[in-house]
Amino acid sequence: MSLAGHGDDRLVRSYVVTGGRAQPSRNTLDHITLITLSASSRRLNRAPLNPEQLAILDALSRTSQSVVELAALLRLPVSVMRILLSDLIETGHITTRQRITHTAAPDLKLLEDVLAGLHRL
Repeated sequence: MSLAGHGDDRLVRSYVVTGGRAQPSRNTLDHITLITLSASSRRLNRAPLNPEQLAILDALSRTSQSVVELAALLRLPVSVMRILLSDLIETGHITTRQRITHTAAPDLKLLEDVLAGLHRL
């Protein structure tokens, strides 16, 4: 796995990025969990953070992102991203929330319209 933003093609193993851990400290992050900077993030010490965590905070300074969006942006496996995000939650740099869905069940009329449109193709 080559890490984005390092300017060379060195191979960096996932366990180096995660400090040797294979599992996040909390198992509450799914692929679509929305990640945002916490209100106190700018005041917190960033010195102990690794380059990937700093890149996450930089990406979140522009807009909130989902777990998979951050993983794709930083070119990291989702499993590694979940570990890094868990660490940032524990240090208070980020907060999470589930994506907002407007309906619990799909709208039957909408599905029928989509199906009708596909039949016309």
